[in-house]
Amino acid sequence: MTHTIRKLAAAATACIATLSLAACGGSSASSGADDQGDASAVITAYDTEPQGPLIPADTNERGGSKPLSLILARLVAFSPDGKAVNEVADSIKPNSGNTQFTVKLKPGWKFSDGSPVTAQSFTKAWSYGANVANAQKNASYFSTIKGYDDLQKSGVKSDEQLSGLKVQDDLTFIVDLSEPDSIFPIKVGYNAFSPLPESFYKDPKGFGEHPVGNGQYKFKSWEHNKSIQLVKNPDYKGQFRPRNGGVNFMMYTANDSAYSDIQAGNLDVMENVPSSASKTFTTDSSVQAYNKPGSVIESVGISGNLDHFKHDEEGILRRQAVSMSIDRDAICKKVLNGTATPAKSYSAPTIPGYSTSLKNSENIKYNAAKAKSLWQQADKISPWPTSAKLDFTYNADQGFGPVYKALANMVRTNLGINCEDVPIPTFQEFRQNVTERKIQGAYHAGWSPDYPSVENYLNPIYGSAAADGKGANDSDYKSSQFDSLMNQAAKATSQSEVESFYDQAQGVLLHDLPGIPVYYANANGAAAKQVKGFSINWQNFPVYWQMSVPSSK
Repeated sequence: MTHTIRKLAAAATACIATLSLAACGGSSASSGADDQGDASAVITAYDTEPQGPLIPADTNERGGSKPLSLILARLVAFSPDGKAVNEVADSIKPNSGNTQFTVKLKPGWKFSDGSPVTAQSFTKAWSYGANVANAQKNASYFSTIKGYDDLQKSGVKSDEQLSGLKVQDDLTFIVDLSEPDSIFPIKVGYNAFSPLPESFYKDPKGFGEHPVGNGQYKFKSWEHNKSIQLVKNPDYKGQFRPRNGGVNFMMYTANDSAYSDIQAGNLDVMENVPSSASKTFTTDSSVQAYNKPGSVIESVGISGNLDHFKHDEEGILRRQAVSMSIDRDAICKKVLNGTATPAKSYSAPTIPGYSTSLKNSENIKYNAAKAKSLWQQADKISPWPTSAKLDFTYNADQGFGPVYKALANMVRTNLGINCEDVPIPTFQEFRQNVTERKIQGAYHAGWSPDYPSVENYLNPIYGSAAADGKGANDSDYKSSQFDSLMNQAAKATSQSEVESFYDQAQGVLLHDLPGIPVYYANANGAAAKQVKGFSINWQNFPVYWQMSVPSSK
């Protein structure tokens, strides 16, 4: 499976190289279920309560991203194996310097409220997402579009537009970038680049509770902390047509409970099998199991504003010490029972361009003696208070407890400091604490890629433009050296040059450790026995549209 994923992801990279997705196609999926089940029956799927309203530019966590990805169709979609195909876009054509892209839309697309999807549906939505007055968490994804810096100024009006977006007609718009971006035609497949109907701007808050989209499914209802219900969209014009009548996302506060419901046939599908079942789920006759190499990286974040862990000499020494205190092999083998692989870089093995030949990679290898020495060096700069404690905070509803207990114990044992694991009941509450910078210590920092590129594991999480609440840079890490290398990668004209700059940028991260890579989570999950067409995609999400169940399950 690893080889297949790499090969198909490489096909997406080939599309990037040519920078015209008109020729990058894929077979259209049948809209009927045939012998796969009842095409009108609804799938029930595991989820956690979203952090906030379902607005694409303001949603960057799994709980909200899963339903949003089904409600809204973007210029580009990805096949289950990570191959980029045109969705709403008919073509995305660059100029010779990759600084301007002409986007043509396919005719006939419309939102579920009946309004047409036009060029302005994209340009206004992207401008809204980029505008600092709207305080969207994914704002940094638009940072290479001309006019972004102007929209970051104090006093800007909330409806001001990106100057780099120009509508030519209802089905054509031009994107002018402030710098070259060789992966722009792939990046626009991320949720943040979704179009929005005019009704959104009249009531963004109401939209977030009852989104209107153009995707495979239509929004039906959201009963907070219980379920989000979607139904098949009969007007969807894309290539990945549902083989079921809808998806009901059921909100769980413990994935052990979800797994029990899978076993009993009361829930159809889930990802993230609980640690309690990690030894047995692949041989459990009451479920369908999936366990293959995946793209999710699990890291430990530490705020850059935390005393003794700032991005300075002392803080970097302590980060390196914490990292070397972690026995990643033991966590993967003894805690996760072989459902994960020790991290060796900042990207995942299933992503094209992945490399382990990186400068400073020794900093994410277990070395208890070196860890103690580095901690003592940091103490010479500023002593660690004897009363201080380094907490490891995580959300308890996805089975991370055993991992974070092990992490806290390893750091406590190897560095001789007070450490505790601190669970927060739900992912929603946990993410809100991270977003508001309330966590004083180390915390769970997992990442599922938005598009199949090493870049997606780097810029959105560690780029300066994504700090200070403008993106997913929760540690507020800022490095001019890292930013410069990422800018050079964006300007590079060959894939080998691009990968060289990514490798160098990871070398900077491996020295500074704004986030500490721990392991790659396998794409693992389970489905009830009655489910047909169960598989997990390149993002470690179930392929919801592909599944079906009997009408009387």
